[in-house]
Amino acid sequence: MLGLARFFRLSILFLGFISTLAVAAELPTRVNASYVVTKDGQEVATVTERFEVKGDHYQVESTTKGIGIYALMGVRKLTSIGMVTAQGLKPNHFELHQSNSAKKTLLADFDWIKNTLTMNVKGVNREVPLTVGTQDLASYAYQFMYLPKPPKERLTVTLTTGKKLNTYQYQNNEPQGTFTLGGKQYKTVHLVPSDQPSGQVETKEMWLAANQNYLLVRFIMVDEEGEKLEQTLTDIHVE
Repeated sequence: MLGLARFFRLSILFLGFISTLAVAAELPTRVNASYVVTKDGQEVATVTERFEVKGDHYQVESTTKGIGIYALMGVRKLTSIGMVTAQGLKPNHFELHQSNSAKKTLLADFDWIKNTLTMNVKGVNREVPLTVGTQDLASYAYQFMYLPKPPKERLTVTLTTGKKLNTYQYQNNEPQGTFTLGGKQYKTVHLVPSDQPSGQVETKEMWLAANQNYLLVRFIMVDEEGEKLEQTLTDIHVE
């Protein structure tokens, strides 16, 4: 009887593993995306991103370059590396580099065994508790590919910027809209903050392409002074 019970347990684990592989096989293993960033309607930067999966590991590289006078701020590069699991992306290490300034370099290490996140700012380490599903500034947009589809009516996004650990509450703002790029139309899911106080100007909103594995196609951030930054997809290649 013990042998039979063990057989059933192993069978369930094996089927779960196969199911995970099947889901992973349906998702992209490489994404190259380009975005334009506007500030109150004026183009200020371009963003190029590369997401790649090899086996059960992933890597994201995101590079932002300023346009015109904003080029003086230097190039910002984000890098995230980690594992691909049944629950999606599980970051191990994150880096943010702004130009060649060591003072602006941010690092974050994820210890999933001890459930601690260590952020290094100006050479000083700070540890905070790490919760399941936490992402970083480079990986979070690609995590939507691995979440249940369509996205839940309400969902929580927890991510580190390398300096802070923030948690955002979003709601799926139906009905679906559309986004057109290069003659192709994308059906989009619009995520808006669900915990935003009435009358608050500051906000962060996302549009995900429902017919393109829920990849990010548009992002809007409005600060407390009403200044608006918008990141919009200009080109995408998925394999």
